[in-house]
Amino acid sequence: MNRRRLRPLYLAGIALNVVAFAYAVTNGTWLYAGAFAFVAAYLVVRLRMLSAER
Repeated sequence: MNRRRLRPLYLAGIALNVVAFAYAVTNGTWLYAGAFAFVAAYLVVRLRMLSAER
């Protein structure tokens, strides 16, 4: 896939993980919340790496 197609996928993944993180925090399931935060942080790093390659 090219960069133009990957960017929306990373953004959608980050958005879904943020929603899942908020839902997990409101339910008090901190282990799941930590996992969602970790995945969202990873996706942010990958998105920044993709943006820096230009």
